[in-house]
Amino acid sequence: MKTTNFDRYLAEQLRDPKFAARFERAGEAWDVALQIAALREQAGLSQKELARRLKTSQQQISRLESPDYEGHSLANLRRVAEVLHARVRVVFEREVKDTGKRAAEAAAQYRVNRTSIKRS
Repeated sequence: MKTTNFDRYLAEQLRDPKFAARFERAGEAWDVALQIAALREQAGLSQKELARRLKTSQQQISRLESPDYEGHSLANLRRVAEVLHARVRVVFEREVKDTGKRAAEAAAQYRVNRTSIKRS
């Protein structure tokens, strides 16, 4: 794949540890926003309808779906998940020394499929 000017610029910027940390945090907020919006759309709900069901404002739903917003509380995410028939899962991962990979390239260290766990 051909490297673009933006790819080269981003690679240069990511050499700065402060920028790299901000970039990774932004990616985490982006992931949460995209997941909420996707679940809402899969449920066939508008922001206004989801807000009505959560007894909040459409503006609050818009805020939750904004990649710039970092004020998500676990309690609020659980309320949203319940209405959207989903669950919230928080995963803590150890920080790894710089391997040259960035947030968008890092693979999850583990995945557990709860339906495949045998219970006795």
